[in-house]
Amino acid sequence: MGRFPFRVLVFALVFAEMVVGISGGNVEDVKVWPLPYSVSYGHKNMYMIGDFKLLSDGSKYSDASGILKDGFSRFIDLLKVAHVVDGNVSKYGNSSVLVGLNVVILTQDDELQYGIDESYKLLVPSPKKPAYAQIEAQTVYGALHALQTLSQICQFNFKSRIIEVPMTPWTISDKPRFPFRGLLIDTSRHYQPVPVIKSVIDSMAYAKLNVLHWHIVDMQSFPLEIPSYPKLWNGAYSVSERYTMADAAEIVSYAQKRGINVLAEIDVPGHALSWGVGYPSLWPSKDCQQPLDVSNNFTFKVIDGILSDFSKVFKFKFVHLGGDEVDTSCWRTTSHISKWLKEHGMNESEAYQYFVLQAQKIALSHGFEPVNWEETFNNFGKKLSPKTVVHNWLGGGVAENIVKAGLRCVVSNQDKWYLHYLDTPWPLFYLNEPLTNITDPSQQKLVIGGEVCMWGETVDASDIQQTIWPRAAAAAERLWTPYNKLAKDAMLVAGRLAHFRCLLNQRGIAAAPLNAVGRGTPYEPGSCYNQ
Repeated sequence: MGRFPFRVLVFALVFAEMVVGISGGNVEDVKVWPLPYSVSYGHKNMYMIGDFKLLSDGSKYSDASGILKDGFSRFIDLLKVAHVVDGNVSKYGNSSVLVGLNVVILTQDDELQYGIDESYKLLVPSPKKPAYAQIEAQTVYGALHALQTLSQICQFNFKSRIIEVPMTPWTISDKPRFPFRGLLIDTSRHYQPVPVIKSVIDSMAYAKLNVLHWHIVDMQSFPLEIPSYPKLWNGAYSVSERYTMADAAEIVSYAQKRGINVLAEIDVPGHALSWGVGYPSLWPSKDCQQPLDVSNNFTFKVIDGILSDFSKVFKFKFVHLGGDEVDTSCWRTTSHISKWLKEHGMNESEAYQYFVLQAQKIALSHGFEPVNWEETFNNFGKKLSPKTVVHNWLGGGVAENIVKAGLRCVVSNQDKWYLHYLDTPWPLFYLNEPLTNITDPSQQKLVIGGEVCMWGETVDASDIQQTIWPRAAAAAERLWTPYNKLAKDAMLVAGRLAHFRCLLNQRGIAAAPLNAVGRGTPYEPGSCYNQ
């Protein structure tokens, strides 16, 4: 598709209307992204007092960890981030004033794990006295999603200089379609400073993504401290482009307070040249440096040490072990490995299988369930641990084979959900369906979700956010919103996505225009909402 025709098409359809799953009007009137499960709204305005309070009357949740309190503070900050709120609500009368938010959480536990209940109900009344908005959720993480939704339906009134909630009464019932809604970032190809990673986490929460897949290391650099093997981070680009384990713990804690799990990845046995900078014996030889030496017991001791250290910091039940793009020629041409293969009756393919399965056993011994890229399934799927999650990336048609084999799957097919492909426009992200050709309900449940991938070859702190957004948001709605509420024509949601993109900009997130491809810039002067 040419660049100019795409631009014209967006401008022509950006404010198209549609009616689907909304009570009270058009879906384009509901400026919420991703679109909730069920929405009704009215035609009255309510106005928030300056001292908007958080209550928890009837809640079973004590908030000992402060997750809800912090989430509410961030919600208030989001309402005030774009403008100075210095107006007075008194002229609107007590019946039109929202004095607070009552959050009722029905369970005490706030441990964040895969499959936790993220549903919520949000009620904003019509004018009455006294007026409180209400959130009800099974868990605090559902309540955090409700706060994100409420932040999107609030707006600054430029006449009164206060925050208003238009179109009341609002009744929203919401829950995610998939339990795994991910974004991969790559800190090996380019180092991403901790504040940038935190900014990415914040932006993920705005779009209700809930898994940060941290592709920590690769052949180019090994930036993370591993206490068990402290020379590994000698493979970092420089002494300042590193993460301590305390940094990693801070990232995990920061994400957890926003309802986001961190999926850590070490990609083995390929993509591991940087490991040998600190420990050269991990290389097959100095002249042939990857994949990791399958014949050396030290290789697996290092993997065990890494995953042992991971288990103390990364609390998500899954760990990603990679396993993709393994060129085994170094094993064949290195004499001591070739000798080992013969002694163990293995060819190169069998040694690849042996390596992946050994890494899986180590991960399982530390309480993790393994995630592997799809090559492992394509080559020896029946041998994988039944606890394996297979990560699809090469293309379509693989997910249905994975779930037919009884394994779980995460979809990231590169032709639609790889963000570094700058010529892939947002409508393709929106229309990519993880359950394509999977009709058996039991098999559909094995597709636990999907992930957009921000590979880092051409991405650093200067351009990561504008490359992620708004295309990742298009995928986020696919992963959150019920299938029957999704638009069949992506252009029908262009106006609502444009609004979300502008909201990201107002919150300091450098999301690119919709009418650009990849991380393009505006073509000409004009309103944010028309770009």
